[in-house]
Amino acid sequence: MKIYIDGKYYDEKNARISVLDHGLLYGDGVFEGIRSYNGRVFKLSEHIDRLYCSAKAILLAIPMTRQELVQAVLAACRRNQVRDGYIRLVVTRGVGSLGLNPTHCQKPSVIIIAGKIQLYPAALYQRGLKIITVPTARNSHSALDPAIKSLNYLNNILAKIEALNGGCDEAIMLNAQGFVAECTGDNIFMVKGGQLFTPPLSAGALHGITRGVVLELARENGMAVSEPNLTRYDLFNADECFLTGTGAEIIAVVEIDGRTVGNGKPGPVTRQLVAQYRALTKSAGEPIYP
Repeated sequence: MKIYIDGKYYDEKNARISVLDHGLLYGDGVFEGIRSYNGRVFKLSEHIDRLYCSAKAILLAIPMTRQELVQAVLAACRRNQVRDGYIRLVVTRGVGSLGLNPTHCQKPSVIIIAGKIQLYPAALYQRGLKIITVPTARNSHSALDPAIKSLNYLNNILAKIEALNGGCDEAIMLNAQGFVAECTGDNIFMVKGGQLFTPPLSAGALHGITRGVVLELARENGMAVSEPNLTRYDLFNADECFLTGTGAEIIAVVEIDGRTVGNGKPGPVTRQLVAQYRALTKSAGEPIYP
């Protein structure tokens, strides 16, 4: 694997950043996880736009234009002969001092890793996930806004640990008001009475790229879609439930906190959306190989 760091490529074993980089020392930076399918990078411009929004929110000036970043991502995919893969795009504050002061960081660093990922075993896509609600609450908007996709992911990691300790691969995170926010790495949806529901961004949900695609597909299918505050009670009594994310794509949830969702199998709405999503990824996206 060839890793892109600030305009140059390095072998994986030689790809290094300084121990004084504030991305390492303080989680000071932003990132995007991006997928490629069939030689095309899916929703690349949307990911780049979200990266810039996250960077603006933390007053981080990305040292490349949007188009330069697009071309750098495509070039990294070509360098690694990626067709169906996963790209991690990272921007750190850069090398600074041991103090918190970000003005000591003179130049942000841009890192692109183009490889592969499989978030869940293939069998789980057939039978669905069992998930639990964990004690760790989602970050408050008044602390570190959940809309910022920052390198400081400790909030999510702690919730992930609690999920794994509970024998599950994923967990529901509530916000400070007790409403459902999202999962540790995915947005969450439920179907009830033929309608599709997902928590609002104001509840602490990430502005997920896949989330947006699913909302569009559902509306094209003529489904009523809404984004109300949801409780665990709502999820327990859903007809269907599923998660969405760049890495996870769309995966059904069949049990929540010991309560069976629907009939305990991936439901028809979920299966339809999965089929539509997969069809879309086969032809949509920025071509890697002109």
